[in-house]
Amino acid sequence: MTIQVLNGANLGRLGLREPEKYGTTTYAELVELLEATGRELGVEVRVRQTDSEAELLGWVHAASDAGDAVVVNPGGWSHTSVVLHDALAALNGPLVEVHITNIHRREEFRHHSYVSRVADGVIAGLGVQGYVLAVQWLVARGFR
Repeated sequence: MTIQVLNGANLGRLGLREPEKYGTTTYAELVELLEATGRELGVEVRVRQTDSEAELLGWVHAASDAGDAVVVNPGGWSHTSVVLHDALAALNGPLVEVHITNIHRREEFRHHSYVSRVADGVIAGLGVQGYVLAVQWLVARGFR
């Protein structure tokens, strides 16, 4: 099994976009961190990012068909996309939702996530380390 790490809108701008909120780790550095974590744990980690909701949905469907585990940071789609909720609800593998910032300490509209309802776990506010923790948790639970 592969762990698919799927990132939504604007996450490709990590390190550039509001570093006071999202940190200075670039998207390329995040990819390397997660691939290295996978190697250390003996699991394949595939990291992708898109600003297209349709593309993200296609990746979710492919992960479901493969039975892969998914770590998802949908970005703003967390708070707006019933369609993404529906696709993630149909996954055949486990799901962990990750947010770099603590969405519950931010603007009111960010407090609700359509994804959380269908996720096996949610990590928010731990920066990019939240992704690493999600991968470690999945491996510890036997999702390889």
